[in-house]
Amino acid sequence: MRRGIVGLICIVALAMHWVAQAATVSAARVWPSLEYSRVALEFDAEVRYKAFTLKGPDRMVLDLEGVDAEAVLAAIADKVAANDPYIANVRAARNRPGVTRLVVELKTEVTPQVFSLKPMANYGHRVVMDLYPANGAKLEEQVEQAIAQAEGRPVPPQPEARQATAPAPEVATGRPEVAGEAAAAAGGGVENTAQAPRVAQKPAEPRFIRLVTVAIDPGHGGEDPGAIGAKGSREKDITLSIAKRLKAMIDKQPNMRAHLTRDGDYFIPLHERVNKARRVQADLFLSIHADAFIKPHARGSSVFALSEKGATSAAAKWLAKRENDADLIGGVNIDVKDVYLKQTLIDLSQTAQIADSLKLGRAVLDQLGEINQLHKPHVEQAGFAVLKAPDIPSILVETAFISNPDEEKRLNDEAYQDKMASAIVDGIKRYFEKNPPLARNKQAQRF
Repeated sequence: MRRGIVGLICIVALAMHWVAQAATVSAARVWPSLEYSRVALEFDAEVRYKAFTLKGPDRMVLDLEGVDAEAVLAAIADKVAANDPYIANVRAARNRPGVTRLVVELKTEVTPQVFSLKPMANYGHRVVMDLYPANGAKLEEQVEQAIAQAEGRPVPPQPEARQATAPAPEVATGRPEVAGEAAAAAGGGVENTAQAPRVAQKPAEPRFIRLVTVAIDPGHGGEDPGAIGAKGSREKDITLSIAKRLKAMIDKQPNMRAHLTRDGDYFIPLHERVNKARRVQADLFLSIHADAFIKPHARGSSVFALSEKGATSAAAKWLAKRENDADLIGGVNIDVKDVYLKQTLIDLSQTAQIADSLKLGRAVLDQLGEINQLHKPHVEQAGFAVLKAPDIPSILVETAFISNPDEEKRLNDEAYQDKMASAIVDGIKRYFEKNPPLARNKQAQRF
């Protein structure tokens, strides 16, 4: 009898210790999209977990240690949308002592990635479950084939027929050095608000020898809201709205079409934004953002290009670091390797790309100066990860300072968003006026 009482006391003590050490669910979020659906569980402490899939029917299982089952279910039960492409339902229950089992009922077979994230920005410890379609590679092939047919190019071969290594980079324009523009990219402090030379006349319609593709990248998204304005505006919402308007305007241009890296509120890693542009054989890459600074009076539009030798100002360096932190905030599975991208980041033999990026940036900046004050009168440069495609002229457009109350108000105005998108289109057309795209080589057609 005495031993039984002692044993019972030990069990109670262990249970009380477990309750004291249990992690609390801070939040649960579900981000659906056609590309993938993300489930993010946030806790006030690190949580050990085990993930696996089950068949008949398809389910994703996540065993969480030291977490209350009712709290998990209460946090996530109402987060699944009926139109989620991959998730049908979620349920949670106590599986065994100290372990809560979260079951995600699936609508289709998926390829999951499950990983944990340390506290970052306003987030605590997170366990993230990314559910990609199992036929994702096939869908990507169908997209490439449709693009090839639209351009009148040979249909790309199936994956098994492709070379294992990436093709040699195709420089989209292949034009001479831009020593003048590179020199003009130097200098300036944060509060410099000088105006660039105004361009009065609209650019002529450029003549293309083929269909031109522009990749538009709405900054941030999903778990990563970007900068937040004084009135609560989120950068990710404004950039997506402007990007959609920009795409619609480009698609109306003769022999031009646009492709969005994201078309909804979900997170895309920086390297995948670059890869998306390369997969559609983009001639240009434009990343759209709404700037923020520690002081609310900073204002104006800016354009940035990649730098091989460091930032052209302290403000550009600070901004590049903040934008590059998007992967840490949005959450990237570090176990997923992208060997080709890593090689391009290390070996930045991108002189031609940067030269063309500066030309593109100058053309866009001149047009932005027609509708808004410029924060700097020249294209700045810094080590933005999202601009590191080795073969695509790439710029990052900071439309205005969302941290400035007046500009935040303008950024939320639909008429102003249209003006911003129209100015960027005019800049693109002016760039192609002087730098018409070359015909693609055979190797590039197969990429």
